[in-house]
Amino acid sequence: MNAGSAKRDEATLNGRRLAYADSGGGGPAVLCLPGLTRTMADYADLAGHLASRFRVIRMDCRGRGRSEHADDPLAEYTLQVEGSDAVALLGHLGIVRATVIGTSRGGLIGMGLAAGLPDLVSALVLNDIGPVVERTGLDFIMTYLGRDPAVPDFESAAAKLRASLGGAFPDLTEAAWLAFARRTYADDGGRPALNYDPRRRDATAAALSAAPADLWDLFAAIRCPILAIRGENSDILSAATLNEMARRRPDMAQVTVGNRGHVPFLDEPEAVTAIDAFLERCAR
Repeated sequence: MNAGSAKRDEATLNGRRLAYADSGGGGPAVLCLPGLTRTMADYADLAGHLASRFRVIRMDCRGRGRSEHADDPLAEYTLQVEGSDAVALLGHLGIVRATVIGTSRGGLIGMGLAAGLPDLVSALVLNDIGPVVERTGLDFIMTYLGRDPAVPDFESAAAKLRASLGGAFPDLTEAAWLAFARRTYADDGGRPALNYDPRRRDATAAALSAAPADLWDLFAAIRCPILAIRGENSDILSAATLNEMARRRPDMAQVTVGNRGHVPFLDEPEAVTAIDAFLERCAR
């Protein structure tokens, strides 16, 4: 089964209508959690690759993609609430144990679930995220978070993304930038539009103004196997943080993806190879 044939559905969980895709099948479950403004589309290629061996669940977290927006963004767009949504979705699908693959914010959610619900999370893949989130990267995210792309078509959106991110992703072709733009924005009659609630900016700003939690304590509480993936040019997960993660968890698998910033797309050969090896080892 490929990603395109996965069952797309919706469920009302924790008071919100949440969209998800389920590849089905009897293999071990893999739950894919996207980044701050991202959707399940980011995992389409990886899901298609894994679906013959694993039951791959992808979700649009509340306020993103096809999922319902919050009434109160500051109360609902939190790691705790979004983690609770992920747990509710697994329960809705009758899944009692799963590997979690989390990209950026999705990885922070995954860390919380792995630390707090060890019977639920069998293994954890962290895509360009760790216990230290670099302020430089966060400041860059705030330059565009919640802002209308203000471009007339997807070719213009691709050019805008390339101008902003080309230094961190130097080997992407024009076709790849266009595909990235189509995963990034909703299609509003041919015009790119935000594919998430713009009030996520308010919630993120409020979280950044609060005292940061000690995520090393959270990381230390994780007992399941971990695979850490880092983009070589990442401004969110530093090489120093990745090295410290490996020092504290010598059994942690890791891979650095060349010519990628925040975040690797998980279609790169080195990323796919690392994920395959990790999931097969955990399945055994």
